[in-house]
Amino acid sequence: MIDPNTLVTYVAIVAGFVFIPGPATLLTVTRAATSGTKVGIATGAGIAAGDAVHTLMAIVGVSAVIAASAVLFGVIKYVGAGYLIYLGVRALLEKAPTTLVARALPISAGKAFRQAILAEMLNPKTALFFLAFLPQFVRPQNGSIALQLALFGAIFVLLGLVSTVIYAVSAGSLGEFLRRRPAVLKWQSKIVGAIFCALGLRLALERR
Repeated sequence: MIDPNTLVTYVAIVAGFVFIPGPATLLTVTRAATSGTKVGIATGAGIAAGDAVHTLMAIVGVSAVIAASAVLFGVIKYVGAGYLIYLGVRALLEKAPTTLVARALPISAGKAFRQAILAEMLNPKTALFFLAFLPQFVRPQNGSIALQLALFGAIFVLLGLVSTVIYAVSAGSLGEFLRRRPAVLKWQSKIVGAIFCALGLRLALERR
């Protein structure tokens, strides 16, 4: 059983961490603003699912292998960066709609969810974060280490999902207003593409 003081401290730190805008927030806001609140929430859910996988990896020790292998870390990092840049280039090359008649969302919620999972899973920095951060709150006297890691990971995933949903709802409302403007329709795919390419380059240039 995790002691209350440790749990409260952990929740406070994680809440402060997930509500500070970062790459996950930027990805969610971008999707919500250009494709609607539902797609933004799906993106946040995909990121949460990816974090759940990282929690499992930390529990079974896969993240430790990534941390110990510079080659494996580099491979995963560049694959993840390449995937984000690929999505960005595709968005940059998309033709913008010329009218507001029967306009469709640029991306479906299901596709956004799948892309977000893959992007989050292919970020080795996130894997190392879970490996380094979660164990700091584990106490052997509190019982099973695996269960403690699972609980801490679940709390992180839940708070992260709450954060991205809040950002998605806010950005989705603004995006609906902006998408009624032809000028925004013309440039929205270019903006999305530029943001994804920037996220990919940021990941590629990060060090361990």
